[in-house]
Amino acid sequence: MDRAEKRSQKRKEVVEAVILRKEPVTVVARVFNVPVRTVFDWLACHRQGGWDALIEKNRQGRPKKISGDDMKWLYDAVTMGNPLNYKLPFCLWSLNTIRTLLQQERGVLLSKSSICRLMGCLGLTPQRPLHKSYKQDPDKIKTYLDTTYPEAVAQAKKYHARICFLDEAAFRSDAHRGTTWGKRGETPVVKDSGGRFGFKLISAVSARGDMHFDVIEESMNAEKFISFLKKLRQDAGCPVFAIADNARYHHGKKVKAFLETQTGEIMMAFLPAYSPELNPDEQVWNHAKSDVGKRPIKSKPEMEALVLSAMQPVQQKVELVKSISGCPIPYMRKSTYSD
Repeated sequence: MDRAEKRSQKRKEVVEAVILRKEPVTVVARVFNVPVRTVFDWLACHRQGGWDALIEKNRQGRPKKISGDDMKWLYDAVTMGNPLNYKLPFCLWSLNTIRTLLQQERGVLLSKSSICRLMGCLGLTPQRPLHKSYKQDPDKIKTYLDTTYPEAVAQAKKYHARICFLDEAAFRSDAHRGTTWGKRGETPVVKDSGGRFGFKLISAVSARGDMHFDVIEESMNAEKFISFLKKLRQDAGCPVFAIADNARYHHGKKVKAFLETQTGEIMMAFLPAYSPELNPDEQVWNHAKSDVGKRPIKSKPEMEALVLSAMQPVQQKVELVKSISGCPIPYMRKSTYSD
């Protein structure tokens, strides 16, 4: 194999790694020992002329509308920021938003379908984003990760306690999730009873795959929360260390007085405010609501039966609960103590 063939083969391997194996551009550049900009140049060549365009001395065809520099700039723009950074009135990267951005910032006009193919060439895919509140305090999150949670782990080890993440949620009869097929241009209509009613639960998950839940009658308060903590301790068969959000009754005088009498048996720590993504138990509700939200509900007893039928299978699947309780913060995932 001569030098030209070797160079052509290397270009093909680099482009295959990004387009077919969906590997990050920066990783591919490091593995193949080529500049990141060169990778984008080869991606641009492939996008314009296919695999033949990567062959040495075979670059004829129409002039490229978008260069390697343009592609690198777009990749950085999408992966390192959001449309608001460019004074666009959106918070999500849609194809139309990206098309507008390219025309506005780089003077490149592409069709929507071309933008879609371009995103694939860059190894980018449409994904459902995590939502974080702008009210989050980064300092408090850092304190939680660096101090609060490690202290909770140490305390749990001291008393041989099981760490559980707690959360409450409400199901509504008029909340429907997902999409449905229908005629083009005609919005499908989902008919329900017209009445609005809800159903509330509280649950707890641990890293070893345990899940406990209970039905909340009417509204939640300190007495009901204490009752759940007692049941959680009894079901666990060992001391428990509960981590919960900052609901008012979690910090109430009754709960504080109760915890003071339970040292070594039931302990608590609290997540930073406006940080539901730090609570793996949130995934329990996402799983259950996605199931219940697709079903027709005519009465509150029927909703209760559906919710319980969605929660009980989750409770019985240890591996599923383990995946749910796998916290999105790597530091926490490594540190979570379970007996």
